Amino acid sequence: MKTIAFFDTKSYDRESFIKYSGEDFNFRFFENKLNPDTVSMAACCDAVCAFVNDDIDRYVLEQLEKFGVGLVAMRCAGYNNVDLKAARGRVKVVRVPAYSPYAVAEHAMGMILMLNRKLHRAYIRTRDHNFSLEGLTGFDLKDKTVGIIGTGKIGRCFADICKGFGMNIIGFDPYESEEFCGKYMSLDELLSKSDIISLHCPLTKENRRLINKETVAKMKDGVFIINTSRGRLIDTQSLVDGLKSGKVAAAGLDVYEEETDIFFEDYSDEIIKDDTLSTLISMPNVIVTSHQAFLTREALSAIAETTVKNLEDYFSGKELTNEIII
Repeated sequence: MKTIAFFDTKSYDRESFIKYSGEDFNFRFFENKLNPDTVSMAACCDAVCAFVNDDIDRYVLEQLEKFGVGLVAMRCAGYNNVDLKAARGRVKVVRVPAYSPYAVAEHAMGMILMLNRKLHRAYIRTRDHNFSLEGLTGFDLKDKTVGIIGTGKIGRCFADICKGFGMNIIGFDPYESEEFCGKYMSLDELLSKSDIISLHCPLTKENRRLINKETVAKMKDGVFIINTSRGRLIDTQSLVDGLKSGKVAAAGLDVYEEETDIFFEDYSDEIIKDDTLSTLISMPNVIVTSHQAFLTREALSAIAETTVKNLEDYFSGKELTNEIII
């Protein structure tokens, strides 16, 4: 029986994975994130399973190698938090390249609908028996232009949803897809033409802080910005400045640049020391959710199934189809 250390786990992780434990696997679930301070918890384990905000740096990988841990199984699509160069020759790294693109795409559209029609504000008002419609005016999505940055599976799914609303769909991606239902154009063109910009791309060295002071300046006045991908695609201070000036009319953020020590945790009885995040949350035209776009029953089931398959393939010596290789 192989012992797998699961880091940064919540109740929904345990519920999705526990059915796969049995004669082959002994799952040890830890609430702690995997980082240099907690890596010792993986001693005597055969593999670790990590998530988006674990810090899998060189030191962590060196320690895993010393413990005889040969595999890091990411239960997510992203892997920018793994030092892949340090992993080479030490441990293998696998991921879940796709689970439910619908989950993330639908969450992005939900944020647009909520921001546009001020549903979050209307909900709070009516709970206080305030039935005024003042300040709740939105606009028709039909015929508006949505710019999609990143047209992989999630971006294309989001485009299909937008098509159902009768929107004009444009996109930017270094790797264009024939399955994208919109029109490709340069990034500068997309920024200047879009009423709504939605990010659906992985984080790379090239696109880190893609949304910054310069790119915001190229956008339409009153643009909506939606990010359900990676927090560091946006320079948060530039976004705040755009919101304060009115250049950006609204923002929907399921991810945040400095989310690692905050998201997925309950700080309702504490004062958040991150002033920038506090500013964003206080703005009536901003919605922040805690990296929950993936959180559907279907996605959790697919994540667990693929992760366990990755583990089975590794321990049986089969080809790792989901291995991350640089």
